[in-house]
Amino acid sequence: MNISKEELTEMLENKQFPLSAKYDPEWVVENEMGPNALWLTEWLCGAMELQPGMRVLDMGCGRAMSSVFLAKEFDVTVWANDLWISAADNWQRVCLAGLENRVFPIHAEARSLPYAEGFFDAIVSLDSYHYYGTDDLYLRYFASFLKPGGQIGIVVPGLMRAFDGEVPEHLTRKTPSGARFWDPTECFSFHTLDWWRRLWEQTGLVDVELADTLDDGWKHWLTFQEACVAAGKCRDEDELPALRADQGRYLGFVRMVARHKGDASE
Repeated sequence: MNISKEELTEMLENKQFPLSAKYDPEWVVENEMGPNALWLTEWLCGAMELQPGMRVLDMGCGRAMSSVFLAKEFDVTVWANDLWISAADNWQRVCLAGLENRVFPIHAEARSLPYAEGFFDAIVSLDSYHYYGTDDLYLRYFASFLKPGGQIGIVVPGLMRAFDGEVPEHLTRKTPSGARFWDPTECFSFHTLDWWRRLWEQTGLVDVELADTLDDGWKHWLTFQEACVAAGKCRDEDELPALRADQGRYLGFVRMVARHKGDASE
């Protein structure tokens, strides 16, 4: 740690996310894989109807911080699914959190999920759905694992407004490392709120109950990355110059919650 735990706690103090504040800040930055997973999970769950005992799929859970949060704060049972992090690695974190009977790590690719149709009461995805869910046909497959009437909730990094022409120069400018924030192999999956709403509504599979953006989302994103840098735990410092230059003109977070209309096998 480059700073004290007290200093890190102060940097991550955010009154908008009181539940997240209960978690060890060193654990949070040690296991980060992007913008603060706990903040995003808390924001998403504020718009969902999670009840004790529900079976929840946490899709693209990373190092399972969001899964631990869901189990502890909402008393649900969580299947922590990720491709990049092994189930064995996540199982260690789950055991350290004392949640061996509540969180079950799974290593599976988004298009080869090992679950029964209609198995889950709810599905969530934090900062991962844009990697696999932009396909027009994916939602039908994804929703098949959800009970009729169940909710799907996602939070993704997105665009606060569409580009007028080319990608703005401040997002493609080279950083001191020689990299650019706007990586065409990944960032073209960033879309506006309206784009995401249309993608789901056109399928006829779900009723979109909420679609919005996080107020000052770019500030939360920047604050967390700055804290990770100060703690010596940041894995992608190239985001910082872009966020500072952008000031929320384009970059932020999109939240969407929808309810499955009918039979999961349709």
